[in-house]
Amino acid sequence: MLKKTKDRGILHQLKRLYRLKKKDIFARLEEFQSVWAECDDEEIFTELAFCILTPQSKARTCWDAILKLKKNNLLFQGTVEQTKPYLNCARFKNKKARYLVETRTLFMQNGNISIKSRISTFDSISACRDWFVENIRGLGYKEASHFLRNIGLGENIAILDRHILRNLAMIGLIEGIPNSMSRKKYLEIERKMAEFAKQIHIPLSHLDLLFWYKETGEIFK
Repeated sequence: MLKKTKDRGILHQLKRLYRLKKKDIFARLEEFQSVWAECDDEEIFTELAFCILTPQSKARTCWDAILKLKKNNLLFQGTVEQTKPYLNCARFKNKKARYLVETRTLFMQNGNISIKSRISTFDSISACRDWFVENIRGLGYKEASHFLRNIGLGENIAILDRHILRNLAMIGLIEGIPNSMSRKKYLEIERKMAEFAKQIHIPLSHLDLLFWYKETGEIFK
């Protein structure tokens, strides 16, 4: 439950902002949904590679790095050493270069990326997210959720990055931003956010982007 001293002002602010940005949020989520419906395996892998870069780094500059890797035919073929110079935007670029190549190898079959078929084997998005966290180095629950949202499969999951957590603390759903996030802690906070979203009649996936816009001034990836 929200702290009573904060209810009225925060709810008013969120609902007002949602009215202003609802169309933009719908449009962005439709774009995400079209990725799964219309894009091939390489495009799905591109979104995964982006989410591997984002921890402790700026999303927009990470996306620019991914586009440069694609332009130079390195995202799907480059070695770790060839990839590193393009990752100056990301913290721990040496590790992340290894993670990108390792992940590409994991999904490579007969010389081609095959990732959509792997995702389709799971009975639930929760199980799919667990698998990605367990099998891909550098990917935690936040990044796995980010990836699934960006390919149109994140309607019922939350991306608990610092922007979202800051707002959840502000409204009183959590005590503060956790120093670390176990699976249990992530799911607990996600559940609280989902309950809050239901309470204020804003879909969880919309609330996620709404908080992001509130903090950054844009609705990005």
